[in-house]
Formats: sequence, C-alpha cells, structure tokens
Amino acid sequence: MMPSSILVVDDEAHMRRVLEIMVGQLGHRVCTAANGRQALEVLDSTPIDLVLTDLRMPVLDGIGLLKAMAERGLAMPTLVMTAQGTVETAVAAMKLGARDYLLRPFDVDVLELAIERVLSHEQLRIEHDFLRGEADRPAASFIGRSAAMAAVFEQIRQVAPTRAAVLITGETGTGKELAARALHRASGRASGLFVAINCAALPAEMIEAELFGHDKGAFTGALKDRIGKFELASKGSIFLDEITEMPNALQAKLLRVLQEGVVERLGSNRSRTLDLRVIAACNRDPRQAVRDGRLREDLYYRLSVFTLDLPALRDRPEDIADLVRHFAARQGRRAAVSPEALACLAGYAWPGNVRELDNLVQRALVLGSGETIELHHLPADLRTAGMPAMARRATDRATDAELATQESLTLSGAVAAMEARFITEALRRTGDNKRRAAALLGISERSLWYKLERDKTV
Repeated sequence: MMPSSILVVDDEAHMRRVLEIMVGQLGHRVCTAANGRQALEVLDSTPIDLVLTDLRMPVLDGIGLLKAMAERGLAMPTLVMTAQGTVETAVAAMKLGARDYLLRPFDVDVLELAIERVLSHEQLRIEHDFLRGEADRPAASFIGRSAAMAAVFEQIRQVAPTRAAVLITGETGTGKELAARALHRASGRASGLFVAINCAALPAEMIEAELFGHDKGAFTGALKDRIGKFELASKGSIFLDEITEMPNALQAKLLRVLQEGVVERLGSNRSRTLDLRVIAACNRDPRQAVRDGRLREDLYYRLSVFTLDLPALRDRPEDIADLVRHFAARQGRRAAVSPEALACLAGYAWPGNVRELDNLVQRALVLGSGETIELHHLPADLRTAGMPAMARRATDRATDAELATQESLTLSGAVAAMEARFITEALRRTGDNKRRAAALLGISERSLWYKLERDKTV
C-alpha cells in the first residue's frame, strides 16, 4: 500500500499520541487534531488522504465533522472509531459518508487492515469513475494486414514488455492513440489504467492541473482536492497526445516528473511517487519541432527512447477493405466494397487517414441500403480525386491490340477516350438516366449533355 497522509482526530491526548505512533509505524504520514473544529482547520490547509476520527468529542464531534466536511465538499474517505455501546452512532456516521468504523479497543493489525480496506476502496472508486467515462468512448481496433502495419505490430511486440518511453509519430488520423493502447495492452501494465490526455485540446492554463492535480484552494475555483492524470495512471500508462502543443514552461515541469518519478499537485509541497509508463505522440516532425522551439530538446530525448512511426493510409491501400468492414460492423452493418469503389478509394490521398475513412463509411451506409458500397455512394470530390487510379485500372485491362488501333497516343486523346468509357459505363449502370449518370460521375447534367454531343461530332 502506498504511503498516505492520515489525519487522526481524538480529544484524549494520550490516545491521540498512541494512534499517531501506530499509524506512523504503518508507514503513513500523520497529522493530528483534538476535535472536529481543529480537524477542519487542518483539512483547509493540508492535503489529507484519510480521516481517522473519534465520534465523541467536545467542541465539534465526529458526526458534526462529517456534516461540515460534506458542506465544504471535502470528499476524502473517513474511518470512525467507536466503543461497543455506540455502534448505532457509528452506523449513523456511515450514513453521513464515513466509509467504515473500528470498535475500540483495537490493535495495530486491525487498524492496518481497516486503513488498507478504506484506501483501496477509494482507489477503486476513482478508477471506476474514470473507466465509466472511458466506457462511453467508441470501441476501436488496430487493424491492418499490409507489410507496413506488420512492421508496426512487430515493433509494438518488441517494445511493449520494456519500461522504455515511446514516442509515436504519424499524420493526423493514423491511429496514434490506438497504437498507444495496443502498447499498454501488450505490456505488463495491462491491469493498470490507460490514461489519455490531448495536450492540444485543453487551454494552456488547465493542462497543468489536469496532469498533476491540485489541492483545495490552489487557485480560484479549486473547491476541493483533485487527483491528476499522472497519479491516476500510476501502475499503468499515460498517453500524452500532441505533445508539441504543450506550453514550453510546462514541458520543463514534465521533464522533472519523468526524471525524478514524482509529482506535486498544484498548491502542494508534498511529492507523490509515480510508477507509470509514458507514451507521447505528435503529428509533426519532432526534430523539426525541436528546431522550431516547439519541443524542448531534452524532453524530446527523454520521450523518444523508442520511436514508432505510423504509416499513412495512402501507403497501405491494401488495408482499406478490412477497415471498411470493421467500421461498418461498428455501425451494426455488413459491408463490402465494389471493385470500382475500392480502386477509387485506393487512389485517394486520404489527408485525414483512417479517421476520414471511418466518416466516409458512415456516410456511405446512410446512402446505401445493401451490403456493398458502390462508386456512387462515394462523395463526388473523392471520386474525382480517385479517378486517376480508376483510369490506370481500366488501362491495365486494355490489350495491346486496343492500344495499337488507337489513332492517337497523345495525352488529350487518351484522356478523352477514358472519359468516354466512364460516361458509357455510368449510363449503363443508371439505365441511360442522364441525371443519375451525371451524379455518379460527379459532374453537372449540363456538362454530361455537352460531352455526349461533343463525342457525336468526333
């Protein structure tokens, strides 16, 4: 059990001293108070992890202390001590928020078990609240059978069991958080929490409190203690996305945390020991970010013990069909891709990478009711951008005899011939419906009529 700060509240000086010694022998830091009012003064000025309080005290008793803590938003767990004849009072205390009670007299072993039980329950509560938020996130898988992704999977397999910090690089939408989660699941820390924070999504003034936590009163609006992401991720992994967007001053504090393995909450001078793995990511070239002054050089070397570079989707087009099926299954649908649509998708540059493909699949499923995504289900601008790949595919099917019979091998003639083929195919698919054919081709109906009239005169 990690050392914690425990406040002992008892009006009898001798008993207070005995409890102080017993708690100290268990390895915890101890503060003391003679009554509930003194306890509140301590809680207002000192970070406390657990309150161990007697029930019968002058000035402000244990029940009054619990009520005052609730009114002030002080949510640290409380363990009450009571004699045999006041068990009913202890039960009343638990209704007011106390986590457990101890019957006097008790020895150090009983005290140790009670403290460990209450602190463990508090940690489980914190993890449950975090995981409940994580459960609302859509499930995702790291998918790919291409050679590029096989290399990524092999690197993850090699580095995951180690303690090395990992820097994941790649364009926006390539799946850097998925890679980080895969690293966490394949490591010995899989039973701990995976905590992700996007450094670009939070205002600069909030990042420090999110990462390191804060004590009550650390700044305006800090009405109660808050555990930071680093503490939450202890014994697990923390993922710092868009690390180059973190303010430079905060990068210096992060470097100290990584070097010393301790963290201090805002408004506190007490260090908390960490045991976690740090995974960072950026969509910029990290070396260029160092040269531009966006990333501290010493922090870069600390984070990039191992670098994992994720390929862009355009560099692994053979994974597109599998990704489409996966994204469709997430929507509760089954979907394949027609050869024409797949050729178009393979020829597209994918500036948004896998994230853009996910959005496209959702759109296509809205437009189509069948189990196949056809060419006309794709956005017009994507069809236009993917046209060269479709043209290459069609040209590859042309025989040498067809090429030999062409009167002109000029570029303009080849483009006109290919355009005519597409128009013919679009009309065939739409039953000679000019409006639908124009929509399929991504042009206006007027342009289609013009091209048909032009071809008649050629």
